[in-house]
Amino acid sequence: MSVSYVGSGPYCYANSLAMVMGEGAPEVGVIEVLTGSPYGMHLIGGRVPMFDPFGWDPEMGVDAAVSLLGWGCERSDGGSDAEAVDRLKAARGPVLAGPVEMGLLGHQPGANGAVGVDHYVVVLGVEGDLVLMHDPEGYPYATLPVAAFVEAWRGETVGYLERPFAMRQGFVRQRQVRPADALRESLVQGAAWLRGRHAEAAATRLAEMVEGGLDDDIRGLLQAFGIRVGARRLNDLAACLGMLGMEEASDIAATQARIVGGLQLPAVTGDDKALAAGLYELAPTYERLREAIG
Repeated sequence: MSVSYVGSGPYCYANSLAMVMGEGAPEVGVIEVLTGSPYGMHLIGGRVPMFDPFGWDPEMGVDAAVSLLGWGCERSDGGSDAEAVDRLKAARGPVLAGPVEMGLLGHQPGANGAVGVDHYVVVLGVEGDLVLMHDPEGYPYATLPVAAFVEAWRGETVGYLERPFAMRQGFVRQRQVRPADALRESLVQGAAWLRGRHAEAAATRLAEMVEGGLDDDIRGLLQAFGIRVGARRLNDLAACLGMLGMEEASDIAATQARIVGGLQLPAVTGDDKALAAGLYELAPTYERLREAIG
């Protein structure tokens, strides 16, 4: 049985999209699934585990979700610091800003420098020397000096960002799309993300890394971020597939969610035998999911 998860978690761009769409937004879990993030797993540089598809990144995901839901927006990036701030000041309505470097968001406790973690926020305006924002990490109406925000917004440590100061504004609904119809349309791309057995190879390779002695930084990433977001994404996918009446695929995604969520305790306690076993169990489920989706 799959039970929907409601609670805290690192869903920054999905939560941010829900905020800028306002009353027209579907549930956050639906937005996350429409980005394509649950359909896979990969290792960045053959080493850093991410529970999202090989070749995917959040910028692709945000664009996919916006389009599938029948919305449009204006995306811009690049330019000098001053030009970027001028764009922010002149924006129409709330701005989805990001990716930004999370470690440079000084309103968050412990943010003492760049750590290579991407994040998205909703900028509500620029008031004097302060940027006013809703930070979905848990900080509504947070403020940050303009210069400090620009440093984070430059996103120099975000590997998939081609140009700094990415922002989206002017969100408008262009056509009425039911969430179920958007989800059904997204299945073709979801199945495409699962092709090639990249996820199976990544899970198997990570299990082998665990057996060989996992680096502390990789273990820390799994503990604090990877497992949490991976399990939630898959649980939301199970709920969405169930909404479409795809019971077999929903059951597989629910099983994946339970396997990934079950990695949290062994990752924290250092039970590497159980951690590796869970990853080996997870590996073949991605191909089963692709077959079930068809």
